[in-house]
Amino acid sequence: MSQTLDKQAPKRLCEHDVEGNVMTQDVIVVFGGSGFVGRYVVRALAKAGKRVRVAMRRPHLGQDLRVMGDVGQIQLVQANVRNGDSIARALEGATGVINLVGILFESGKQTFEATQMAGASLVASQSAKAGIRRYVHVSAIGADRNSPSKYGRTKGQAEQAVLAAIPSATIMRPSIIFGAEDNFYNQFAAMAKMSPALPLIGGGKTRFQPAYVGDVAEAIVKGLDTGGGTYELGGPNIYSFKEILSYILEQIERHRFLAPLPFFIAQPLGAVLNTIFKFYPFGGPPLTDDQVIMLKTDNVVSAGARTFADLGMHELETVEAIVPTYLYRFKPYGQFQAKHKPV
Repeated sequence: MSQTLDKQAPKRLCEHDVEGNVMTQDVIVVFGGSGFVGRYVVRALAKAGKRVRVAMRRPHLGQDLRVMGDVGQIQLVQANVRNGDSIARALEGATGVINLVGILFESGKQTFEATQMAGASLVASQSAKAGIRRYVHVSAIGADRNSPSKYGRTKGQAEQAVLAAIPSATIMRPSIIFGAEDNFYNQFAAMAKMSPALPLIGGGKTRFQPAYVGDVAEAIVKGLDTGGGTYELGGPNIYSFKEILSYILEQIERHRFLAPLPFFIAQPLGAVLNTIFKFYPFGGPPLTDDQVIMLKTDNVVSAGARTFADLGMHELETVEAIVPTYLYRFKPYGQFQAKHKPV
């Protein structure tokens, strides 16, 4: 009887997820699954009953991902987007691929060309060889192979390479993404905690359309079954850079001067900071010259683009509903103290 139960148990665990939903034989490989957006994507896939294989450079650092699904539902494998053989091994038996790999600044071998362009091209070509047609590539609003920004240019080149290899691929272009672990609202809140002023780059006129990471993850999972196309993912509201900084200061109850920083000053300053932080072992630069170039263009959904709505998603989370739930950490008096005047 014991042996019979032991044989039945693995089958039961493999056929149902943690919520009791039947799992399919879909094996979705996620590149970049250990990152900010990737963790939400892995969770969404697991909730949808998919079998998830997270391809990452250091699988031993992603053990916490396993608890997002049922026993055996989430698998960690070693792979590097710059190594074709490792990609091919990760793709064995896969029915779909999601590539989230991207960087905000260059460091060592992690360059825009190697990671965002060549890496994306290699993952797509290996997926094509494996016969995979359900493919989602996560890019960004502003991706353009002719962009003056290295980030935007390599994102655009990657899109072109992916579609050349897999014409049925779906491209997702989010605006800035917010959530508890984001590198945007948190970064400026942390800066305000230490600095008497925040840089109002270019006068703060650049417009953004922030999207909640949970909504973006859901859209990415839906993208596996769209049959192709490009989608621009922007949240329900548009804000100027100045409005975003002012909102952050309001939420963390700190009074800071918003110092206008013209582009012609910000760009060389960003270049210096980028160079310095290449030799700094912890974290990234607060600003790079490439980021300044990107700030010269609005980061909002373009007219006529396919959006969340085309994926059947009409009720999106707002900045006002989510951001206060994690920025309280930067308040001078803590989360539960009575509201004070800004300090």
